[in-house]
Amino acid sequence: MKNIFLVGMPSSGKSTLGRRLARALGLVFVDLDKAIVRDQRMKIPEIFREKGQDFFRELEARMLREALYFAEGHLLIATGGGTPCYYQNMEYMKSNGLSIFLNVAPSELAARILNHNKDDRPLLSQIKAEDLEARLSEGLADRLPFYAQADLTISDKTSVPQIVALVRPLL
Repeated sequence: MKNIFLVGMPSSGKSTLGRRLARALGLVFVDLDKAIVRDQRMKIPEIFREKGQDFFRELEARMLREALYFAEGHLLIATGGGTPCYYQNMEYMKSNGLSIFLNVAPSELAARILNHNKDDRPLLSQIKAEDLEARLSEGLADRLPFYAQADLTISDKTSVPQIVALVRPLL
């Protein structure tokens, strides 16, 4: 069985869907952002503030690779929104498993972020609520060339049983 990597914008549902999908497929779930927080003993906004985005992206790439190295198993990894865009991470994911892009409209992403605490999103925390959807649209446009490389693209309307039916033959 292959590893599965979920990619998509912040608040696209990678962690929530990841837990459910991992359970349905009998895979071990890893939330890459949570692994980074545990490793650094700092929240992601603190890492960005104190060590910078370059440090974070290098750490993210290392943690992505270490997850597969140490686990030696069948993982479902929910990546950070920017993970596929740096250090050939998308190529790495594609060569080590099945990648799935959760394609969610910027309007829905904005609503989800505003419904939660956007302060835990360092690249979005300083954006005014009325500008958030436009910024997410720009971010999606920038990241889409990476996300579009995923083996599968699903929407936020796709149910876990539907995803399992799509994924199982590919594993």
